[in-house]
Amino acid sequence: MSNQKLVIVTGGARGIGAATAKLFAKHGYAVCINYKSNTVAANNVVKEIKSLGGNCISQKADVSNEEEVLRLFNNVDRELGKVSVLVNNAGILKQQSRLEKMSADRINLILNNNVTSYFLCCREAVKRMSTEHQGSGGVIINVSSAAARSGAPNEYVDYAASKGAIDTLTKGLSLEVAGEGIRVNGVRPGFIYTDMHADGGEPERIARLKSKIPMGRDGMPKEVAEAIYWLASEKSSFSTGSFLDLAGGL
Repeated sequence: MSNQKLVIVTGGARGIGAATAKLFAKHGYAVCINYKSNTVAANNVVKEIKSLGGNCISQKADVSNEEEVLRLFNNVDRELGKVSVLVNNAGILKQQSRLEKMSADRINLILNNNVTSYFLCCREAVKRMSTEHQGSGGVIINVSSAAARSGAPNEYVDYAASKGAIDTLTKGLSLEVAGEGIRVNGVRPGFIYTDMHADGGEPERIARLKSKIPMGRDGMPKEVAEAIYWLASEKSSFSTGSFLDLAGGL
């Protein structure tokens, strides 16, 4: 098996995930792009990386499902080797709504997809990275959101709460595995130009809010990817349990 470093990017078929996968490949990593349903988009990212000489595979898996997470990591073990970096990026957003109109089904769906998935993937990564399990260490980067700080009132309180949980997971896990060769950090993007806003029912949401952003513009997926890569690199070797806010000053 190759000694090439390996990154798994969940939700890697579009937006921040796709930009992150491409950037790690550019820096010589083998890449596994995990996706839930958009096979065409995932394959397009794989083709682009391979066309530039990169080593890349895609793996379809619903990472909120324990059996599918186990299959994902076992397939990566077999095809590429042990994971060096995990980027937890998969997540969903539902239609904008006040809390009083949210059903239990919606709330549980958000929490399962946005929180349980991170816990399961972190668990499997730790089993492979930890020096307590004969691993050689590694890095976990959890993609949170500026919504964890703002609460996203009148729009996505459920999504914001799920990202608040990810911040707590990041801090707690970082302390749990700090002595086992694993660093755990987070990024909190906000107002990034991706397709996710359409999932919430307002594709032009950033245009509406742009005047409130101190920097006066939206952010791009590549800018978040650069922050993720820095946190995964040796340039941040003394950082764990930390967060980078990427929301133009908000």
